[in-house]
Amino acid sequence: MRLILHKLVLAFMQLWLWLSSSVHVHAADDSLNPGDTFNSSSHLFSKSRKYLLGFEFSRQDDEIFTHLVIRNRDDGAIAWDWECNKEQSVNRSDAVLSLNFSGVLKVESSSLKKPFILYSPPQPINNTVATLLETGNFVLQHLHPNGTTTLLWQSVNHKTGHRWLLFSYLTNERATPGAFSLEWEPKGQELMIRRRGKVCWKSGKLRNNRFENIPEDAQGVLNYSIVSNGDEDTFSFTSTNESHTRRWLLSDTGRLYYNAKDGYVARADLCYGYNNTEGGCQRWQDIPKCRIPGDVFTKKSLRSSYEKLTFDYNKNISYSDCEAACWSHCNCNGFKQIYDDGTGCFFYHWNSSTDYIVDGSVSAEDIYLLENKGNIIPHHQGTKRWIWISTVIATALLILCACILCHAIKKRKHVLQEKKRKEMEMKLSLIEDFGNDLNKGHSLKVLDYTMVVASTNGFSSENKLGQGGFGPVYKGTLPTGEEVAIKRLSRSSTQGIVEFKNELTLICELQHTNLVQLLGCCIHEEEKILIYEYMSNKSLDFYLFDCTRSKLLDWNKRFNITQGIAQGLLYLHKYSRLKIIHRDLKASNILLDENMNPKISDFGMARMFTQQDSVSNTNRVVGTYGYMSPEYAMEGVFSTKSDVYSFGVLLLEIVSGRKNTSFYDEDRPINLIGHVWELWIDDKCFQSVDPSLNESFDYDEVQRCIHVGLLCVEQYANDRPTMSDVISMLTNKSAIVSLPKKPAFYIQREMFNEKLFSSELCTSSTVEITTSLEIE
Repeated sequence: MRLILHKLVLAFMQLWLWLSSSVHVHAADDSLNPGDTFNSSSHLFSKSRKYLLGFEFSRQDDEIFTHLVIRNRDDGAIAWDWECNKEQSVNRSDAVLSLNFSGVLKVESSSLKKPFILYSPPQPINNTVATLLETGNFVLQHLHPNGTTTLLWQSVNHKTGHRWLLFSYLTNERATPGAFSLEWEPKGQELMIRRRGKVCWKSGKLRNNRFENIPEDAQGVLNYSIVSNGDEDTFSFTSTNESHTRRWLLSDTGRLYYNAKDGYVARADLCYGYNNTEGGCQRWQDIPKCRIPGDVFTKKSLRSSYEKLTFDYNKNISYSDCEAACWSHCNCNGFKQIYDDGTGCFFYHWNSSTDYIVDGSVSAEDIYLLENKGNIIPHHQGTKRWIWISTVIATALLILCACILCHAIKKRKHVLQEKKRKEMEMKLSLIEDFGNDLNKGHSLKVLDYTMVVASTNGFSSENKLGQGGFGPVYKGTLPTGEEVAIKRLSRSSTQGIVEFKNELTLICELQHTNLVQLLGCCIHEEEKILIYEYMSNKSLDFYLFDCTRSKLLDWNKRFNITQGIAQGLLYLHKYSRLKIIHRDLKASNILLDENMNPKISDFGMARMFTQQDSVSNTNRVVGTYGYMSPEYAMEGVFSTKSDVYSFGVLLLEIVSGRKNTSFYDEDRPINLIGHVWELWIDDKCFQSVDPSLNESFDYDEVQRCIHVGLLCVEQYANDRPTMSDVISMLTNKSAIVSLPKKPAFYIQREMFNEKLFSSELCTSSTVEITTSLEIE
């Protein structure tokens, strides 16, 4: 019994000693007080818990190494913000961070001969605290009796010495400096990536807060800062949007990512050094005579003997070193890493493709094989044999094609007739199913073609209301006496019945007071017709750009129209079941009801997305000149910010009573946007107001509309507000928190030119120019 009691006492003492070496319990989990410690299984968190301080592990050879790091928790375990002992890793899991009563901050482990000192004061200080701040900075401070503090040490000043570089790791498994480094070159004012000391990529010089060789999506929300004086030459950046923090990570293959591999900043892995100088790649060597431009290493699963290979067991080389070594030796056809941590190199020297077998079995190995258009082994071997084989195959194919062509000509008429008959039967069946489907659960009417023709007097010119982008619009009167607008789609449209049905099913679900309501449709042979509610006051451009009729639009009506258009766009972008981008917002597509309330019409160019999607692109740019955003007009990229740009143009037109394309200058191109911008920067914005208003307007509302309009037409999509922000700014002056930047499509002037001309201040009729551009 006494022996059992003795063992229990010893076990209790061991448990107490273990607990005393663990984290010391204290009030705040963002700080260490004198006497506090924490081990490799514990962490400190910043107050919002965005940043974490703790020990992270990496493997080197057969040992586990420990590093004290600060990590942004939003990025998971992808990247570290700070690492204190990169070159002095602790190869035990018993590492402890402590702050003693003398003010010494240190890391201890049984694998260290002496503690790793982060800070030791010249004289003992017993009232200190180490805190992880909201910025990710770990600071040690001296607390004075009067409540003030003195900064003793901070992590941001203890990175990699006097020359701060961003190093890649050797591999994902080896947390030691690798082959690539990112550095700032103060003389050239540019960033560069080196591989083993050789410059392989440059960002290009910084102009207008943009580097020419970095993609726009990687730097769209960044502000760069450069400090160059006798004490330091540094480059840094901050994010203009607090919700979109940007961080850069340099991978072991030379790719510079942002935000934990959301996208790339630079692709140094594509810089081979001999002829590819696109995207910032640099040239530092000539291509070996045995290589052909286009040769690349491709990862393959192969089975091969180990007879024709050489090796390099160096554990300080990784993928990029193996690739460079194999590329420079003409008899090397492929390589692989030796060790599981991605280090060391096996080099393969095959004479022909019979030396290996492409195989996806378990016994196969992942090997990086040198390929060029399918032919990877010495390019001169087997050439004559393949010429003969190719000639025989080509002759046989030619004879076969001739036979097939003769047979096809004989049956051509029969096949075409049969195909046309089946297509007609299918189309009639689809039309019948189309009507049945739409009548289930939708208020959309499917009208008889004869009724539609009769309601428009045979589509007579007297009933024609106008010409839209996809066909003419007629006024019609249904047998019930209801007046409607009938849009006759062009027969050249490539849209099929199934796609037409799907589009109508979605559009008919749009219910908003500022959207024109779709009432029905009609399909007859090649005819596809839409029936909309009739707007008695026609379109906004009918009044806005006419000398006489513009006087009917006083300022209150104009301001109400802008708010209504904004509400309609907000519904399309945010509150409808599917996100809809209109892509052709302009004055002629804003219809006015009997009370002059605006309604957005003409969804012929609209594109629909789920609410999770935000950006798309197209090879066929369609829209109206003067209303298209720069990213859409130049690159085919469109988003909700494309509609915001069009709204900004429309807003400036409503204020000025002038079309965006109605200006020209003797010395340089200029449009309404450029004209308003020049008046804005000269503090003369009220000179752009429509003269027909006779200065009878609310100056504060007008200035607010001009301000919001210029914000909407900014060059970069990320700088433009959302429609939610637009509505807030239009109704609340205090919601406008930023000044507009130089707008898109603006030609900088050298001096203010008072001689600004326009062919007419207003016209009695308007002309819409719709452009369709094909981008190859």
